[in-house]
Amino acid sequence: MTCTFRFEAAHHLPWHTGKCRGLHGHSYRLDVTVSGPLDANGVVVDFDDLRATVDRTVVGVWDHRDLNEIVLNPTAELLAQRAWELLEAEGLPLSELRLWETPDAWATLRAAPGGG
Repeated sequence: MTCTFRFEAAHHLPWHTGKCRGLHGHSYRLDVTVSGPLDANGVVVDFDDLRATVDRTVVGVWDHRDLNEIVLNPTAELLAQRAWELLEAEGLPLSELRLWETPDAWATLRAAPGGG
């Protein structure tokens, strides 16, 4: 199952030779997918619980922030990796995480086959 989240944030990439060198913002989209055995209620993780965890751990912390204050080099790939680490630490059985920086550019992480 997958839930989608949205947040607004700014960042800059000092090493970049183009426009991304300067401070700019994005309307990020975060897709979080969990998988595993179904519990007695027939769900892997309740949608409400997943939303609450992602909101508390990532979206609520990153929304309307300068992401350079959170991740040293806030590329889409490194932000996705940090989100994965934070959510995995919360015990979510992640199978895929996709962070969209723009409507046509994203970074995807997937769990290793046979485990998280």
